[in-house]
Amino acid sequence: MRTQDDHLEELYGLPVLTFPVPGATAKLPEPDAVAWRIGHERWTCGEPWQDTFGRFCAEVDLTRVRALIVGIWDDPEDTDPSEVVEALAAVRDRLPALRSVFLGDITDKECKLSRISQTDVTPLLAGFPELEELGVRAGEGTSGGEDLRLRFPALRHDALRRLVVQSSGLPADAVRGVGASSLPALEHLELWLGDEEYGADCEVADLEPILSGARLPRLRHLALRNSAIQDEVAAAVATAPVVDRLDVLDLSLGTLGDDGARALLGGRPLTHLKKLDLHYNFLSEPARERIRRALAPAGVELDLGQDEAKGYEEDDGTVRREICVGPVSY
Repeated sequence: MRTQDDHLEELYGLPVLTFPVPGATAKLPEPDAVAWRIGHERWTCGEPWQDTFGRFCAEVDLTRVRALIVGIWDDPEDTDPSEVVEALAAVRDRLPALRSVFLGDITDKECKLSRISQTDVTPLLAGFPELEELGVRAGEGTSGGEDLRLRFPALRHDALRRLVVQSSGLPADAVRGVGASSLPALEHLELWLGDEEYGADCEVADLEPILSGARLPRLRHLALRNSAIQDEVAAAVATAPVVDRLDVLDLSLGTLGDDGARALLGGRPLTHLKKLDLHYNFLSEPARERIRRALAPAGVELDLGQDEAKGYEEDDGTVRREICVGPVSY
């Protein structure tokens, strides 16, 4: 399992290779054999991201590159990656085979998830109409009073099959933008909604266009993760039309409790699922057992987790549930 202390090891089915620091003499692999990670920790290499990318463009046959990972740029807590997006867009004609981009493969050691600044990422989709996968990591993005949050205005993209947004505080505008987008090829959608303590302002109503499935005819894997309103999300998902066509439903990493589990079991049938992922949760053992009895006989793979979730006791004795990724490294 990947943690926030590790970089990606694979993307688009390819092993990840970090493009070497200046002066390295190791022979580079074939351009299409790896997913190239561009970016070095500031305390191990002082080269700016744009300079590293410039060397990459000069030394690697870009026409054969299939997957790119953007690592740490400048100071991601205070600087958004708009210049990174512009740099990628500037060479789009030289990247005809590019099919996968991950923007912000940054560990907790480099910058906490909740503090990673972001920008409008849709120029990557507009500039690369053949892109099949886009992954983004985004935080609260309010350094110095400047709005450096993730933006995702509505668009149409006919090739995108996988969209992943990892956040501990996803803006409602971005959620609504995804929901308003026309993504006819999308099969895998993963949104980490987060907690208002870390900048999240999404409400269940913002998810309605996604849950209707109207613009997502090929969606088979839906993950609404790391949410502080997970019981409410579960209740909305329970009656959502999109559920009928899913193979995988993932409501993990959040504050799911017995109320959410009860809603799921009382909604649309889930016995057609190949997998239901609820790991890291606040379910009681009786609730877990009800889920097992309802779905395991139908062959649904269940990940219910146990003894993972964390919370803290308020002064009045109540327990505040915490999302997995935000206050706690995952």
